[in-house]
Amino acid sequence: MTDGTGTTEAPASGGTGPAHRSTRGHGSERAARSTAESARLFARALELFPGGVNSPVRAFRSVGGEPLFIRYGEGAYVVDVDGNRYIDHVLSWGPLVLGHAHPAVVRALTDAASRGTSFGAPTVAEIELADEIRSRMIGLERIRMVNSGTEAVMSAIRLARAFTKRAGIVKFAGCYHGHADLMLVQAGSGVATLSLPDSPGVPPQTVSHTHVARYNDADSVESLFRAHPDDIAAVIVEPVAGNMGLVLPGDTFLQDLRRITSRHGALLIFDEVMTGFRVALGGAQAAYGVTPDLTTLGKVIGGGLPVGAFGGRQDIMDMIAPAGPVYQAGTLSGNPVAMHAGLATLRELARPGVQDSLERNAAALAEALRAAAGRHGVPLRAASVGSMFGFFFVDSPVTDWDGASASDRDRFAAFFHGMLDRGVYLAPSPFEAGFVSTAHGETEVAAFAAAAEDTIASLAD
Repeated sequence: MTDGTGTTEAPASGGTGPAHRSTRGHGSERAARSTAESARLFARALELFPGGVNSPVRAFRSVGGEPLFIRYGEGAYVVDVDGNRYIDHVLSWGPLVLGHAHPAVVRALTDAASRGTSFGAPTVAEIELADEIRSRMIGLERIRMVNSGTEAVMSAIRLARAFTKRAGIVKFAGCYHGHADLMLVQAGSGVATLSLPDSPGVPPQTVSHTHVARYNDADSVESLFRAHPDDIAAVIVEPVAGNMGLVLPGDTFLQDLRRITSRHGALLIFDEVMTGFRVALGGAQAAYGVTPDLTTLGKVIGGGLPVGAFGGRQDIMDMIAPAGPVYQAGTLSGNPVAMHAGLATLRELARPGVQDSLERNAAALAEALRAAAGRHGVPLRAASVGSMFGFFFVDSPVTDWDGASASDRDRFAAFFHGMLDRGVYLAPSPFEAGFVSTAHGETEVAAFAAAAEDTIASLAD
């Protein structure tokens, strides 16, 4: 992990997608972009989908304007339907750690799909992927494949409650664990982006056992255990928060959570849906040296396809049906196409030097942001860890949701559109992390730095 002071020596990427390469919207020069076709498609989408999108943050509500419709991706780039080409730091919100249409993943997908897309029966690929995951994350003695991060979290919490025979769950303000009812309490990500409180449609009794602590504040967790003795089944945490923007754990925060939960007979759940294989090859638990009782996974382990998983200690996991009484099922769980895509991705990530290159590039982006902000007197805090980076337009260090929510949203919106005009695609929300892939190299890092310099200069008071 790093505070973003590194440099990059990674080679420039080579695109693997369609041969057409528009030069519009690339580099630091502010481009005159046309988005007429995206606007036309969004008008159609508004007649078909609530808000015109199939996931809320895509709607650009927090930054203004209308969403871009993407035609294709190639390596470190996406190209929209108007032909504008952007360096992509969204990367499908994290899973594309190898970039778009990586040859190894495309081969795996093509080969798997040619043999059938779903069987609802065991396949060799799910064993191989589980072995690959378990070899990297030593705390996952048993694994259950599911279809999304939300499903993984929902199932892990049900299991924790059954194992401990308790009902209470502790989460942290600003941490997002999917959209299951019991987790939509002071959630980050899209809930924060749209300024929504706890979601309508969630009965109060559903969240009556969900308790909220402050991220990076172990004392707030201790207080909840004192207030609810013998009732808390588990503490669930993003070990590196990525859904209120990127917020790193304090020096002893994760170790304190391990100590507190063990003392009170509760389970510790790491939600590594975002951080798994992004923070480090063994996830945040390897990077920070803390082994949770249960772990939820998603994003990277599907290579860009819908997939999730949860796993942990054998004595806990053996309570899952059919080994035990806790029911969980899914027709598409262990889908062979997703398993092969994930397997190809994890094997590429394990190549020598790959993780070091990813970390250097993410650190270089964070440093470029800090340096530009310092030169132009713009309040900004930036950090990176593994292949993730993030920033806030604030004066003070950000350690929790209160600090993140103080970020200047108007300045972020102006920065977002300024970077977009200069050919850099970021998440349209101040409360999301950014990502790099193995396809991002020196060329992309330099272009990001130049775009950030010009954009931040335009924001100076």
